[in-house]
Amino acid sequence: MAIGLWLLAPPFAVGQSPAAPRPGTVTQASAGEALYLHSCASCHGAQGAGTLYGPDIRAAGASLADFVLRTGRMPLSAPGQQMQRGAPQFDDQQIEALVAYVAGFDGGPPIPSVISDGADVASGRSIYVANCAACHGPAGGGGAVGGGFVAPGLEQADPRIVGEAVVSGPGPMPRFSFDPDHLRDLTAYVQTLRNAPHPGGATAPTVGPVTEGFVAAIGLIGLLVVARFVGVRQRRDVEETERR
Repeated sequence: MAIGLWLLAPPFAVGQSPAAPRPGTVTQASAGEALYLHSCASCHGAQGAGTLYGPDIRAAGASLADFVLRTGRMPLSAPGQQMQRGAPQFDDQQIEALVAYVAGFDGGPPIPSVISDGADVASGRSIYVANCAACHGPAGGGGAVGGGFVAPGLEQADPRIVGEAVVSGPGPMPRFSFDPDHLRDLTAYVQTLRNAPHPGGATAPTVGPVTEGFVAAIGLIGLLVVARFVGVRQRRDVEETERR
């Protein structure tokens, strides 16, 4: 589940705020088209086929479009930047209109309906460990996955966002095709990570593809320090014995 580059980017006027359709624009289709042409087409093309400044998004679907807009990853302030989570730059009505317009290009994954009631959290944990932990960390803290990409932490991921990421595969993250029950279980487990207790007083680090390796490295350094201390102490004892 890792997050990628681009998707919907703004015009080249950096810092320009997305413009709402003019009064009198009453249909969702026309509102979505107006927003898209104003805030996205300069990078992704008028029909979503992409340009030198942004990728082809015709198969992005409603799921990926909603994901990047609702998490504030799009629009970017300039082409080529890496996406980061932030405050949404469109309101709900504008997001819905834009998502509908992008979904009309070539279909793509729809927004999944994820309801966590009745979920099997133990099953969700198994799915998470097998498919997600290597990038997002055992505790959902996120980490680098190579190629300049960073798998985000999951502390802000609600069921809708988790479901959208799973089925759309943003950035280097692959698309998964879990059945509805497994997606529900996985989503429920991710929610437990948001408020997981840490009785040891510290959480796993949130950088690196395998955070357990960081913990192991710290432990190894500690053992080396202890071994050196013992070795020095033994040598001093031997020297003192020889002087006597």
